[in-house]
Amino acid sequence: MLFNYHTHTKYCGHAKGEMREYVETAIENGVKTLGFSDHSPFIPPLRRKLGVRMAANDVEAYVAEVRSLAKEYSNEIRILCGVELEYFPSFHEEQKAFLKPLQLDYCILGQHYVGENNDESNLFHVQNQSSDDRILEQYVAQAIQGMQTGDFLYLAHPDMAGFAYSDACIEREYRRLCTEAKRLHIPLELNLWGLRGNRCYPNPRFFRIAAEVGNDVIIGADAHSPEIFAERETEAKALEMVEKLGLRLIKTPIL
Repeated sequence: MLFNYHTHTKYCGHAKGEMREYVETAIENGVKTLGFSDHSPFIPPLRRKLGVRMAANDVEAYVAEVRSLAKEYSNEIRILCGVELEYFPSFHEEQKAFLKPLQLDYCILGQHYVGENNDESNLFHVQNQSSDDRILEQYVAQAIQGMQTGDFLYLAHPDMAGFAYSDACIEREYRRLCTEAKRLHIPLELNLWGLRGNRCYPNPRFFRIAAEVGNDVIIGADAHSPEIFAERETEAKALEMVEKLGLRLIKTPIL
């Protein structure tokens, strides 16, 4: 792996290790560009429990630590500072206004929830693996709206919503997602964290559709611990999927 834009940190509350460990392990394993993209806090003020993303008052410290490491290791690796951000239609402009003073290098779209953040009861975590077709339809619609803003570098774990829905819905909605991502020139992520943990993603069924549509695919470590950069087996499995399905893999940095 020569570049990775999907790296989490202690600030989200569910990643292990110090940021310096991520940097040094990445260097040891040949990574040339490392992007930190921890979970941005929900804006307006959190309606969900902490422990799964940064608190709003930690964001400045997060950025400062990334920038300090980027300067310290500038002769060995290129380090970028971003966030993984949800897209909530009614609050996206507030999210952007909150993040703007930080002068981030990029945002990646990681749509874990569908609904709106103004009422917690309206939010549904897509990894709950609903079998209700309406959840996949809403996930795809919200992810497409997010991509259409032009504010995101790529779509992380695009198949996170799973495959418990009707076959017709899966084919229609994931193809709709892939088609719009291709039109917008937004890469789709093949996620190593999901592969490592045997999650519902990355799923060959989704990426067969992506291969047919002709999407650009980017490998993302989704690192929650430094050692993932040393896991050749996980990366090899991802590359095997790329080869088997004939995916259009991005092989050079996009930022």
